[in-house]
Amino acid sequence: MPHDHPPPRPRAARRGPFGLAAALVAAAALAFVAIEPASAEYGDVVINNYSDAAGVRPVVFPHWFHRVRFRCKVCHTDLGFKFQAGGNDINMVKIIDGQFCGACHNGTLAWSVENCDVCHSGKPGTETHVHESTVRKLVSPK
Repeated sequence: MPHDHPPPRPRAARRGPFGLAAALVAAAALAFVAIEPASAEYGDVVINNYSDAAGVRPVVFPHWFHRVRFRCKVCHTDLGFKFQAGGNDINMVKIIDGQFCGACHNGTLAWSVENCDVCHSGKPGTETHVHESTVRKLVSPK
């Protein structure tokens, strides 16, 4: 049975060329969004086992950001992280080799190590600890 009207066009096409152009511009803008450096919040872990000696800022690990996405066992059993701030011998060679953070931060599952300031965003000289204060300043201004 023939139809009296053409099939409906896709939603973007129904908005005309301006709707499609706006969607393409928005998609392109998202592709160029810079990854923001970490900011310390309650429960974050500052890791400064080697950072100061290497001349880079300490790592601010956003524990709760990861915890809401993964069960504890993923990191603390499967990846071998100890339940103690500073209890792991983490360094960039191991991360690049796929250990610790590098198991996920490999450029496939999550961003890779080329963006140093994403993780190394702590205030220089801050000792390794779990951040338990909303007043303490952990993030270094740029």
